[in-house]
Amino acid sequence: MKRYPEYKESSVEWIGEIPRHWEVNRLKYVAKILPSNVDKHIYPDEIQVRLCNYTDVYYNDYITVDTVLKKGSCKQSEFEKFVLRKGDVIITKDSETPDDIGVPTYVKDDLDSVVCGYHLTMIRPLACRGEFIFRFIQSDRTRRYFEVNSNGITRYGLGKASIENLLLPIPPETEQCQIANFLKQKTEQIDKLIRIKERQIELLQEQRIALINQTVTKGLDPNVEMKPSGVEWIGEIPKHWDTVKCTHLFERKHIKNTSGEINLSVYRDYGVIKRDSRDDNYNRISEDTSNYKLVEPGDFVFNKMKCWQGSLGISEYRGIVSPAYTVCKPKQHFFGKYFHHLLRSHSYIQEFNRLSYGIRTSQWELRFDDFKDIIVPYPSMIEQTQIANFLDRKTEQIDELIAAENQKIQLLKEYRQSLISEAVTGKIDVRNEV
Repeated sequence: MKRYPEYKESSVEWIGEIPRHWEVNRLKYVAKILPSNVDKHIYPDEIQVRLCNYTDVYYNDYITVDTVLKKGSCKQSEFEKFVLRKGDVIITKDSETPDDIGVPTYVKDDLDSVVCGYHLTMIRPLACRGEFIFRFIQSDRTRRYFEVNSNGITRYGLGKASIENLLLPIPPETEQCQIANFLKQKTEQIDKLIRIKERQIELLQEQRIALINQTVTKGLDPNVEMKPSGVEWIGEIPKHWDTVKCTHLFERKHIKNTSGEINLSVYRDYGVIKRDSRDDNYNRISEDTSNYKLVEPGDFVFNKMKCWQGSLGISEYRGIVSPAYTVCKPKQHFFGKYFHHLLRSHSYIQEFNRLSYGIRTSQWELRFDDFKDIIVPYPSMIEQTQIANFLDRKTEQIDELIAAENQKIQLLKEYRQSLISEAVTGKIDVRNEV
């Protein structure tokens, strides 16, 4: 895409050069900055409103009357100050991570009964188009500015002064509209492509789940004679297979006070893995690991409070896990990978869900005494090996397809971000593109 004929230095390092006829100004001189203090509580003596909250902003580029569902209340003075008008921009002002602050949304129409809620700051344009401000705040350059200027340790906040002093390049009003219209058209096209890719991933994931469920309970021969398993949610199994209770396969073990062992984690997506093999595990390791439990290859490990979410698996590693995990060793010889696929299949996760209990969903617990009575199909060792090897190969192929689609999504998102940043800083000339 072509550039403007002439450029000048913006005198702002992180913006760089801008078209010669553009200006640079602080946000406070072209818009009113209004951090909201309207909380989520409803008081009978106040005006009843709908409250635009954090998630409304975080997950939507545009706020409409249909977007905001949460009810709230506010004083008359707050209503007059924070009622949403067409052209307003709303940004998140605090969060647990700096990446989540300064996320903007744009108000497309006057919303007479909707007010800007707590944890948000409303930007009301005065001498600049709201659509242009919205897109500039979306740019990665502004995101980095907000990250640098946020403060906090366990929760990050973006103060009013940091928002007010944001420097932005300002083209003539006609160009602001042209840039906003161009970006609306292009981002909608990109977002549509992303949704298509996301749907393809959903279908691949559904295919993966169905393949595992079918294979671990029905085997590889589609013509084999079947019989009732005796368990409604398992259905029929091959006639020559047996069924056993988990108590005949596993027993709990409590080997502790080990030293020099690596730390293991249990992931919903992978099962038991080396803790240091991933950088997205934020659970802390205790300084005192004397109560940590020893895991050996072939052991079945499950997080008793997250088993219903799929946090379980047969381990291929030796190491230690948190006391929150239940460790079970095999009582007889079987092919571990088969039972890894079986116990992590959708049908069994649903059964773990049914058997887990607790006051809060986040703390539902699966007791070993309940787990041990679960019935599982038990094919011959040869078939266990064949099924496991087949599923390893097929799921790897599906996972590679999913990874490829995720990579395409990431590239589309990067292109989207680059297009926004290049357009709002004048690095590309889009005046004749709409």
